[in-house]
Amino acid sequence: MDRDEESYYGKHGEPRKFDPKFRGPIHNRRCTDIICCVIFIVVILGYIALGVVAWVHGDPRKVIYPTDSYGQFCGQRNTLNENKTILFYFNILKCASPAVLINLQCPTTQLCVSKCPDRFATYIDVQASYRYRPDQWNYFRQFCKPGFNNPRKSVAQVLRDEDCPSMIIPSRPFLKRCFPDFSTKNGVLTVANQTTFKDGRGKTRNVTDLREAANGINNVLDARSVGMKIFEDYAISWYWILIGLFIAMMLSLLFLVLLRFTAGVLFWIFIFGVIGIIGYGIWHCYWEYDHLKGIPGSDLTVYDIGFQTDFKVYLQLRQTWLAFMIILCGVEVIIILMLIFLRNRIRIAIALLKEGSRAIGYIMSTLFYPIVTFLLIAICISYWAVTAVFLATSGEPVYKVMANQTLCKYANLTCDPETFNTTNVTKLCPGAQCTFAFYGGESLYHKYIFIFQLANAFVFLWLVNFAIALGQCTLAGAFASYYWAYRKPADIPLWPLFSSFGRAIRYHTGSLAFGALILAIVQLIRVILEYLDHKLKGTQNSFTRFLLCCLKCCFWCLEKFLKFINRNAYIMIAIYGKNFCTSAKEAFFLLMRNVVRVAVLDKVTDFLLFLGKILVAGGVGVLAFFFFTQRIPGFAQEVPMLNYYWVPLLTVIIGSYLVAHGFFSVYAMCVDTLFLCFCEDLERNDGSTAKPYFMSASLHRILGKKKLSPKKA
Repeated sequence: MDRDEESYYGKHGEPRKFDPKFRGPIHNRRCTDIICCVIFIVVILGYIALGVVAWVHGDPRKVIYPTDSYGQFCGQRNTLNENKTILFYFNILKCASPAVLINLQCPTTQLCVSKCPDRFATYIDVQASYRYRPDQWNYFRQFCKPGFNNPRKSVAQVLRDEDCPSMIIPSRPFLKRCFPDFSTKNGVLTVANQTTFKDGRGKTRNVTDLREAANGINNVLDARSVGMKIFEDYAISWYWILIGLFIAMMLSLLFLVLLRFTAGVLFWIFIFGVIGIIGYGIWHCYWEYDHLKGIPGSDLTVYDIGFQTDFKVYLQLRQTWLAFMIILCGVEVIIILMLIFLRNRIRIAIALLKEGSRAIGYIMSTLFYPIVTFLLIAICISYWAVTAVFLATSGEPVYKVMANQTLCKYANLTCDPETFNTTNVTKLCPGAQCTFAFYGGESLYHKYIFIFQLANAFVFLWLVNFAIALGQCTLAGAFASYYWAYRKPADIPLWPLFSSFGRAIRYHTGSLAFGALILAIVQLIRVILEYLDHKLKGTQNSFTRFLLCCLKCCFWCLEKFLKFINRNAYIMIAIYGKNFCTSAKEAFFLLMRNVVRVAVLDKVTDFLLFLGKILVAGGVGVLAFFFFTQRIPGFAQEVPMLNYYWVPLLTVIIGSYLVAHGFFSVYAMCVDTLFLCFCEDLERNDGSTAKPYFMSASLHRILGKKKLSPKKA
């Protein structure tokens, strides 16, 4: 084994002796976690096979096109329904809710039509007048079964066989289905300005009877109108949105560059600002406490007045303000003591932040690596979504007996539409029909669709976590090359980012897959727990809800911990080229030996990066607000006419935050990598000529141990 690849720690945990040949990320590497790499490749091949099988059996048209009672798609090209793109329900009153209409099957005949009805009419009236008003019959029969043209057939037989609907009502298409054209007039629900209609069976009914069958349709239709307006706003403002995102990118870059000079200033301004605010709070509490002196009732205790719904009552007590003052004094003392005892570690954290900005300045290509991660994740999401849709539409059409009589023993049994008329079902259950019910199947493949969907979700999580791990390991290798360069930037290797990416793919695919696998298992368990929690929301079993809540909390904490361990393990993998478990163990113990530094650096970094995200998103958001509201002189004529100015405004704000997050995630990875390298540097070396530090001069000055050894030219 190469000397650089020997374990850094001995059997008893002692640091390994100084290696004068060590110059950062090791290039003499061997493949790690080979078994996991092989399994990962096999799983990917199986995932591709699953996608192919789903593609063969699935049919997304079942999602795109509505299906009539015969299992035929409405609007499908090269079929009889090519020009009939809308689904019409014979008796929408039988449909309980829009959810039944959209997701399940409504217990009434469904027909593909070219347009929805635009008038009230009943079959009884149309049949009675077809001889002298043939135009009414010709209009009505387009909503009857194809080929039916026998107005002489008795009304009872027509309604029994469901050749035609008993009535039609003014409707409009929504989700390619005909829904009643509801409107509100003076607070009264109407359809085509009418509050009553004939149901075609001799009864006059109120429009409100349709409410349950189309509950909430008005709101949904209004949402559809809003959606169209939003789409129009995007269509005419996309150019300015891209300009806003470009400005956000430039501001993010500028902020990262300025951190080299302003990290300390920003942090100390915030700290002293907090101290000042708490100090003012202490003074205000004392002022209120002194001001209430002598006022009747102010000397009562909280225990004396008990619980009060009006919390203002407590503010009239001196005891309340005394408690506030004591709490704030405690917080103030804690903050000041922390600053006194942790000042050196805070200075180290700030110096590492500045060093991170300097490292990114030398390896600018790292700022654009998140685009690679984004593309990989986008591919994973697309493949998962397409596979899920094909799996969900893999069933064959299943037909069931639909009978008007509730006592028909054949109701809801499966049937074959081609042989249905030759059976005795129609004799025993007059009016029964063999209609399309849903998509399913009895084959082995169809029985395990749910298992395949779980496998699809699991492999998707695995691949997404692998893409993130690959990005973290690649960036860590590049930034480690910077830290362990003895003379910066002269000793930084050529193309450090591409070299690191190549090492990660060639040698450590198995290790990255191993870490991603552990995280994916925990995430899948969390998904299952969320699903169970959703299903059991209506249960009255408080113990079950409590147990689920505890499990969700535990696995959330476990996921956060694993992400932290994985992130640092990938850094160690990028530096030393060891397997995942060894790297995770060494990273964990290294961090535990520097736990206070870890906590300080983590909080300082989180604060500054969060501040940067808010500044970028807020600054661009304010600029976008003034622009889209035509408040910037000279640009008022350039602003497009929008339905809702908040559409591009919110898009710019959210997009700016995501752009800043992408850039700052690189910076956070840089700081974490430099910190681990810094801890390694302290344990390996002592600053002497024989064992010189690799850290920057500013970090060395903060430590103040020995003179930094002169670096040879």
